[in-house]
Amino acid sequence: MSHLTVLGIDPGTAVTGYGVVRQDGTKLTALDYGCVRTDSKASLPHRLLKLYRELSALIGRFSPDAVAVEQIFFNRNVRSALAVGQARGVALLAAARADVPVLEYTPLEVKQAVVGYGRADKCQVQRMVMAVLRLPETPAPDDVADALAVAVCCLHSRATRRRWEGEGA
Repeated sequence: MSHLTVLGIDPGTAVTGYGVVRQDGTKLTALDYGCVRTDSKASLPHRLLKLYRELSALIGRFSPDAVAVEQIFFNRNVRSALAVGQARGVALLAAARADVPVLEYTPLEVKQAVVGYGRADKCQVQRMVMAVLRLPETPAPDDVADALAVAVCCLHSRATRRRWEGEGA
């Protein structure tokens, strides 16, 4: 395979970060990154619909080989965890609807893949994402850097590489 493209997603109902990263050999390049913001005054169904449409458009535009999403970790704020879960479900639906495989990673796996240390802080992850992708500045907001980090993690994952090679994709 000449190249692999992954859409990394950091889901949220207010802000969902995304990052499209392509791997050519050992070189990683950010093709696009940013965030989908929803109107806090809109109803939850309409916010989720906007998120679905935007993510579907990104999938259609870049035809990624996979969508990478961070797994939800325990959150003391139940309301926040539910909102993230709903946005995450929309991301999974958009990928499934386009028949794009979804790969999920724990926060620990993402930090280990990007920084080499599972307890790295957000600043360390952001700096490494910036360095690995040769970006002119730190991606902002945090959701964007996190989405790019999940995509990088996916591309660095040995299991992912073996799976694609095994499928001949």
